[in-house]
Amino acid sequence: MMIRSLATLLLGIAIFLGSGCATDFDRGFEAYQSGDYEKAASLFLLSAEQGNPIAQNNLAFMYRNGVGVAQDYEQAVKWYRLSAEQGIARAQYKLALMYDRGEGITQDDREAVKWYRLSAEQGNPDAQNNLASMYRKGNGIIQDYEKAVRWYRSSAEQGNAEAASNLALMYYKGEGVAQDYKEAVKWYRSNAELGNSDAQYDLAFMYYNGKGVARDYKEAMKWYRLSAAQGNPDAQFNLAVMYQSGQGVTQDYKEAVKWYRLSAEQGDAHAQNNLGFMYRKGDGVTQDDKEALKWYRLSAEHGNADAQNNLAVMYRKGEGVTQDYQEAVKWYQLSAEQGNPEAASNLALMYSKGRGVGKDDKEAVAWLRLSAEQGVVLAQNNLAVMYYNGEGITQDDIYAYMWWNIAAANGLSGAQENRDIVATRMTSAQLAEAQKLARECVEKDYKGC
Repeated sequence: MMIRSLATLLLGIAIFLGSGCATDFDRGFEAYQSGDYEKAASLFLLSAEQGNPIAQNNLAFMYRNGVGVAQDYEQAVKWYRLSAEQGIARAQYKLALMYDRGEGITQDDREAVKWYRLSAEQGNPDAQNNLASMYRKGNGIIQDYEKAVRWYRSSAEQGNAEAASNLALMYYKGEGVAQDYKEAVKWYRSNAELGNSDAQYDLAFMYYNGKGVARDYKEAMKWYRLSAAQGNPDAQFNLAVMYQSGQGVTQDYKEAVKWYRLSAEQGDAHAQNNLGFMYRKGDGVTQDDKEALKWYRLSAEHGNADAQNNLAVMYRKGEGVTQDYQEAVKWYQLSAEQGNPEAASNLALMYSKGRGVGKDDKEAVAWLRLSAEQGVVLAQNNLAVMYYNGEGITQDDIYAYMWWNIAAANGLSGAQENRDIVATRMTSAQLAEAQKLARECVEKDYKGC
């Protein structure tokens, strides 16, 4: 792709420079077209040393990409600079890019902005897009969303796909412009219809969530599929989810497994976790605990909290692996520390039972509370048990009743019976207080109860 781009550039320049006799530049161009890149580089060098800005730009390109010469970023910077200083917009853009990335020169956002701007003001759409991003992020310049929108628009209107998606994102977030989902859809669509995978994904997301368009799972499915077919791992994951749940398509676990696998093999941690789930349940694939364990582990090692919890469950139960409570505790802890409420509940159980860790009722209560406050019904029930028995916390029938009352209301079997048992040893005043606390706790969404 890089070589084709250079050939196209040289062709345009050769026509522009056409003269009655062959120059070093002309001969360099002919050598390049014939595939003799070393000869092309040497002839471009002769022309560049005579001050030809186009030859300087092309020689820089060859050094940057190692075409016909050994790759050398410092030489690329040298020749891009000489070309850029003579006003060649493409060279200005490339020099800015090298400052931006720190290639062949010390990384310098301010210098990058300077050269992006010079190129952008000449109408270079790539430079306009990157200058807009510098404004959006506030790199090397004062953050300014309105200017970011201006430059994204200039670039997008010239057909720059990345700029179109970036402009759509600004409309989606309402940054530098009034939030407008319809306008975001417009720009995502223009890009998606050109085959841009990221834009196809974003457009699918808009249809799935009904933002800027009527919610339409079939349309979401269509665009996710187009993006997924191009290898977009996020689209592959979402496509799999839709097959698994039967949204916009007939439920098909085998298709879900197919797309989860494609995404998982690209390293998507969510897809790895869900593929593990499919193997564990035997949905769309032969049930296989070892395969489930494999994918859970890959996802868990990428930091996915759900996978860490699922891997811990496998170790605790000895499914697909030798039972190992210490490993279970390790993974429950990692998941719980990321805020996973199921893992917090499970970790509490390990502390309560002294499995894989020293028995510690106070620690169990601490994790149960975190989980209960996030709405995990089993944790709400078990926290009530700890209050009832005075384990790890001062015995308190009122709070035991409160948590059992909440767990019962949330549908946990047995919680109502436990609530009624503790009620038999409470006064009417205590019952009134416990019920009041339960109401208040629900109103506070279980926080700080």
